[in-house]
Amino acid sequence: MNILITGTNRGLGYELTVQAVERGHKVIAGVRSSRPEGQLLELMGRYPGQIEVVELDVTKEDTIARLAENIKAQGQVLEAIINNAGVLLGRGVPLEDLSMDDVVRTFQINLFGPIMVAKHLLPLVPKNNSGVVINISSEAGSLTNAYGGDYPYAISKTALNMFSKQLRALVKKQGIGTRVFALHPGWIRTDMGGDKAPGDPRENARNIMDIVESKTEIPAEHFFINFKGEPMPI
Repeated sequence: MNILITGTNRGLGYELTVQAVERGHKVIAGVRSSRPEGQLLELMGRYPGQIEVVELDVTKEDTIARLAENIKAQGQVLEAIINNAGVLLGRGVPLEDLSMDDVVRTFQINLFGPIMVAKHLLPLVPKNNSGVVINISSEAGSLTNAYGGDYPYAISKTALNMFSKQLRALVKKQGIGTRVFALHPGWIRTDMGGDKAPGDPRENARNIMDIVESKTEIPAEHFFINFKGEPMPI
């Protein structure tokens, strides 16, 4: 399976890459710089030929379009797209102190990025039942459980959920068998989640890869799910 994952240098993106290559898949690893470093570089050494690091800044449409052109020119397809790159800015900041620059930056990465990735790369997913697009969302994006905080992050994830629903309707209308999910990865111990998070990113990445591989049975009506494939409150 050929899998594109954005934001692979660290955190969940890195752990998803680990799980994918351990299972024998090839990963197109999107990073803001085309130069791999640290743990990702070490992983490439352990799995030669399975990881292709590419420049992919989700705030810059030209890098996304160029990647799509290169993949197409090489005669490749994408069986899975995981929009993982994201930021959490303005955490805990009250509304009266909220930086609108943080809001704009958050939407550029958490929402506009996945939209542009889908715009350019969805056409490279085969028109059969094996393809999947996973947009990494959050329980913070639930309208039902809105808690009045983390405004940039929560609102961007709510919007991402809506886009995921629209994308699912689009592929259905076009007769494309691609599965589309907005996925809450759990509160996990990463730079974003912090050291106090209860979740293990490696374990949750393992569960997410089970969803990618269709090993987890998910009812057709569920589009906003958690890392175990269970429905999340919209």
